[in-house]
Amino acid sequence: MIPQELPLTLSYRWPERRNRMQISVFLIVGLCFVLVGHGIQVSPKQPYRSTFHFQPAKNWMSGPMYLSGIYHLFYQANPYSVIKGNMTWGHSVSYDLVNWIHLEPALYRGDPYDPHGCWSGSITFLYEENPVILYTGVDNEGIQTQNLAWPKNLSDPLLREWVKSTQNPLMSPIDDTDPKYFRDPTTAWKGPDGKWRVLVGNQMNGHGLALLYTSKDFVRWTRSMNPFHSSNNTLMWECPDFYPVSINGKYGVDTSSQEKFTKHVLKASINLIFHDYYMLGNYSSETDHFSADTDFKGDASDLRYDYGKFYASKTFFDSSKKRRILWGWVNESDSQSDDLEKGWSGLQAIPRSILLSKNEKQLIQWPIKEIEKLRKKKVSFEEKELKGGSVLKVPDITASQADVEVSFDLPSLTEAELMDTSWIDPQLLCSQNTASVRGRVGPFGLLVLASKGLKEQTAVFFRIFRSNNDKYVVLMCSDQSRSSLREELDKTTYGAFIDIDPIHEKISLRTLIDHSIIESFGGEGRSCITARVYPELAIGDEAELFAFNNGTLDVNVSRLNAWSMRKAQLVSPNNRRKPKI
Repeated sequence: MIPQELPLTLSYRWPERRNRMQISVFLIVGLCFVLVGHGIQVSPKQPYRSTFHFQPAKNWMSGPMYLSGIYHLFYQANPYSVIKGNMTWGHSVSYDLVNWIHLEPALYRGDPYDPHGCWSGSITFLYEENPVILYTGVDNEGIQTQNLAWPKNLSDPLLREWVKSTQNPLMSPIDDTDPKYFRDPTTAWKGPDGKWRVLVGNQMNGHGLALLYTSKDFVRWTRSMNPFHSSNNTLMWECPDFYPVSINGKYGVDTSSQEKFTKHVLKASINLIFHDYYMLGNYSSETDHFSADTDFKGDASDLRYDYGKFYASKTFFDSSKKRRILWGWVNESDSQSDDLEKGWSGLQAIPRSILLSKNEKQLIQWPIKEIEKLRKKKVSFEEKELKGGSVLKVPDITASQADVEVSFDLPSLTEAELMDTSWIDPQLLCSQNTASVRGRVGPFGLLVLASKGLKEQTAVFFRIFRSNNDKYVVLMCSDQSRSSLREELDKTTYGAFIDIDPIHEKISLRTLIDHSIIESFGGEGRSCITARVYPELAIGDEAELFAFNNGTLDVNVSRLNAWSMRKAQLVSPNNRRKPKI
């Protein structure tokens, strides 16, 4: 029986203009930021503010659902400080996932089950256009529970107001469930038996796992006897995500899809490590059994969305374009005192589309097409030789705010260095072999946010090694060791191997540069690395962009396209025009 208060079958009429557009809503779990004040501007006093990444005007940010042309982004927000706390659910809307209008928060803390915050969760459509929120509340004892909310007025296309259920909490920690490690419900999916399923992140005996709950009415939930999946090689699983991906498909798949030719992705954000790992496998909707192709091992071989700064991510299915979109939180690399001085903290990575690779071994990620609308002045050249030890400046570009695509042709790879079989950790390998360490085939790639004279530079590059069986290994690195003259910053160098055959494929790189964030996609999205950097010299118009080759063998830039980028429009609650629906 469905309680009277839950509007599961409520019918309503949309405004007459509704058929001209669709409204998308989606939630990013674990991403916490606030939107107050006026539109974002980059000034000499704020040289590190991004201009086309979603970011708050000020205060803390850590931080989906599709309903029919406006996208709604819900996120965690601290209205009072740049430091995490006082979590509410912020709310912003967009027509294109690029330009945003900030609305009032959707959920506030303060009820008996959430006085310490409305934390991460997800949105599920119960029936076509009836969205509900499941979120984690924390009480005065630190106990975490899962709670329900729904729109107060479904005839409001912006869904400005949300109402919490009087039956909260719906899911409370029981038996062996640690009440302080019980959080972040996933988007729910419906099985062939008509029951809803949802996963909740958990930790037992120091090991991470996902608990499975089922419900007929979305109010009364029952925990399965056994965990949905667990790992002895990880800590607490935060912000779990579970969704299907199509085999040999060009489109995303709805979360509740029963399509036959799919695999499933199980993702976990590992607490204290602050990286997002995922596994691929097969899921039986009849038995709720998930069989992983390769389980978490707790080492460098585990699959990751992004090998740099990228955490607490969440996907959603965009039914208007039949695609699955990934969002992720990118935190700062400077200090808390720096955040207090700036007045803001954290931002969102550019939304990425997700597909399964042709060999079904990993996911392919690529920035959404809409970001290309911000491209303006273009610089392009082809067939430029890069001799060993040389750099090639990319002129006439706003190098602090750019989108760059480059591909390289390589020399005879038989001269590539032999790879030591002990080199299994790509990040360690990149840290030991920075851009200043010469190899044979590489390092070659881009120098971004570089100063005149190259005292400051962030190098995104490749190296090619030859294995014992005469196959080739491609290493991708993002080297922050010379990114700033400031010494106290986190300048971690990141690395990833790319599953690519350099004999038959060009080595490609796309890099989005936005003042203090650098997102790089190698091998057409097979490996991704995001970095935060804070140069003192290479800021604004003083930043420069180069292609480079510090290997002993020559390489060829087969093609390079670079665009200066416009600013996205970010309109705050106190300074916004009423959206047209």
